[in-house]
Amino acid sequence: MFEIKDLSILVNERYLVKNLSFSLQKGDKLAIIGEEGNGKSTLLKAIKGICEYAEITGSVNIKGNKIGYLEQSVNEKDLNKKVYNFLFKDEIDYYEKVNTLYKHLDSINLDDEILNQTINTLSGGEKVKVSILKLLINEYDILFLDEPTNDLDIETLEWLENFINNINKPIVYVSHDETLLSNTANIILHLEQIKKKTECRHTLIRSDYDSYVNFRLRKINHQTQIAKSEKRDFNRKQEKLRKIMQKVEYEQNTISRSDPHGAKLLKKKMHALKSQEKKLNGAEIMKIPDVEESINFFFERVEIPKSKNILNLDISKLEVNNKILAKNVKLNIRGNTHLCIIGQNGVGKTTLIKTIYEKLKNRTDIKVGYMPQNYSDILDNYQLVLDFLTSSCGKDKLTKARMYLGNMKFTKKEMMSYIKNLSNGTKAKLFLVKLVLDECDVLILDEPTRNVSPLSNPVIRKVLKEYKGTIISVSHDRKFIDEVINDLYILTINGLVKEK
Repeated sequence: MFEIKDLSILVNERYLVKNLSFSLQKGDKLAIIGEEGNGKSTLLKAIKGICEYAEITGSVNIKGNKIGYLEQSVNEKDLNKKVYNFLFKDEIDYYEKVNTLYKHLDSINLDDEILNQTINTLSGGEKVKVSILKLLINEYDILFLDEPTNDLDIETLEWLENFINNINKPIVYVSHDETLLSNTANIILHLEQIKKKTECRHTLIRSDYDSYVNFRLRKINHQTQIAKSEKRDFNRKQEKLRKIMQKVEYEQNTISRSDPHGAKLLKKKMHALKSQEKKLNGAEIMKIPDVEESINFFFERVEIPKSKNILNLDISKLEVNNKILAKNVKLNIRGNTHLCIIGQNGVGKTTLIKTIYEKLKNRTDIKVGYMPQNYSDILDNYQLVLDFLTSSCGKDKLTKARMYLGNMKFTKKEMMSYIKNLSNGTKAKLFLVKLVLDECDVLILDEPTRNVSPLSNPVIRKVLKEYKGTIISVSHDRKFIDEVINDLYILTINGLVKEK
């Protein structure tokens, strides 16, 4: 149905993809994974033919099939449209496709009342569903989905999994949701930047996600062990040869001139040893595999007593723009609690967590760190990466800031760059560095893992699980909830309900 041959993508004199070839058939679900900035979205755009900022070579043969493309977010020009106008070009288009609309409306769990709503009034999950409905109405043969899980509640995430699994069309998608990847992918394309981000590499394997991750780790560990063993063996042989050569050299320097035969033998022996040395140095030994380096960070000197009172919240009405989202919202939090709030899209989780931040941010007995869902809420106040990091701790921590950024695999260029030039995943890591640098003992996190690669997220979860401060979060990341959280609340119209 679809074939790519020797595709290469060059952006700003850096290859993101080189000589990539693959083909897709019905039922294939290809997941593109990799760290931030490695070219996942760019690859989708390049194949679709809408990537103007890259130099692209190679061939894409779609064999007459139509590709439907779901972008990361609805285009701004469409936000003020009614759903009806977003789905159809005009009246004629509507009448031609109305049967297809109602065939898919129920299966996507949308009612026809939504057709008269404006796109910008929809929840994140509804926007994704409407965008997918548009792809289905237009009867595309191949679907490209770029981060379809962003802003989805758990119920909609489960719906999306079923949709991907049950549709008999090839789907190529980018996602950071490990559970979705585990439950849907049957082909993995892993894009990497190695050698300090100077070279690209890709791995394409027909496999489920979990098997690929395990295979990759086993392969890296196996190759690393062999490489270290061969290096130790090489060093032992080299040291043994060096000692013999030193001994022969000493004997050559001390042999009597009256023993020319002995001197000749020593010279011959040294010649043989040098031949052995040349052969040893020319032998190939396995190198430790060059893989994209994992992030590394940890919190220092952060611990909060379990008995400490962090928050007593009692809100009679949680509202935004005069619209009541929830009533009687009550929440009591003590130290060293890892808490998460879940709920359907549009119920007010982000509004609630912003309210909590406003109540806690000026406390002097705790150090509060905040990671918003919309990074620009805070980052728009800063131009440069280092300006943001040293805004509250002073220039004296500049060296430490650079060290932490290095641990998060920022390049020197990224450390000195404008924040607006960073990808969302890199901005997420920037917030994590800020929380560590400020030694925060209360973390307020709105979807902390949503933009970070599935290969970095396990590290983040491990650090947060071991964190000895208080975490107040909103998340739909099922692995984050399972591994990090010990108190789970559901926000409803009637307040917070604690999950047992």
